[in-house]
Amino acid sequence: MTPEGPPAEVLDAYGVAGRPVWLGGAWRVGDLVVKQVDFLPETLWRAEVLAALPDSPAFRVARPVRARGGAWAAHGWEAARLVPGEPDMGRQDDVLSTGAAFHEAIAHLSCPAFLDVRDEPWTYGDRVAWEELPGPSGAAGPSGAAGLLEPLVRARRPVDLPSQAVHGDLPGNVLFAAGLPPAIIDWPVYWRPPSWAAAVAVVDALCWYGASPALAERWAHLPEWGQMLVRALIYRIVTDEALNGPEAWTPEQVAAYRPVVGLAVTHAGSAAG
Repeated sequence: MTPEGPPAEVLDAYGVAGRPVWLGGAWRVGDLVVKQVDFLPETLWRAEVLAALPDSPAFRVARPVRARGGAWAAHGWEAARLVPGEPDMGRQDDVLSTGAAFHEAIAHLSCPAFLDVRDEPWTYGDRVAWEELPGPSGAAGPSGAAGLLEPLVRARRPVDLPSQAVHGDLPGNVLFAAGLPPAIIDWPVYWRPPSWAAAVAVVDALCWYGASPALAERWAHLPEWGQMLVRALIYRIVTDEALNGPEAWTPEQVAAYRPVVGLAVTHAGSAAG
């Protein structure tokens, strides 16, 4: 079901008119894309960063737009310029290369304070993956999250890598348009090693977008690759459970994760040896 579109007061605040078009997660109105604010401190921080980020030949970003009063949000909504392009799940190497260029461009940023207080299922999954919180205690037996997590937790070991601001959900949020650099949209901010962000993109591609295991091999040069794959999977599995509950696991979900879990454990074991 399509959600209710932005109210007239939001369109007026951003100076746009016309019929909103649902894009799946946001609305296009004229040359803007507007969406409801999920967590205001993150929205404000991200807008300041993206507004000041220099143009790059390697990627585009959706530039944030201020409301009439100068704020980065109005009536619980934020806005950005529409960027041409469409996601292409068959171009995961290009997604990863674009993410690497973006992470290099933002490597100078300080850790945002809002990460200390953000509290939602994705943040919970991330913290569990990095042993900052205990894992779920009610996993639905060996056929659900518990069975998937157990070999990953056994394979996890400490790593010593520098963290920075990264994009935690690259697949589907990199848009391609002929003659233009790829565009990065919908940036969920995490403070982790860039190789972890790449690992999240790889495990998503392997689980859900039909990628070959060769994708993981092509990016195995990244630091602590096996451990990043392990943490990326713990992050996704724990988040899935937090979002949907332990009873919601289906055989299809488990089957999608299981071979990727095996691949990650193999990479982690090879690196340890």
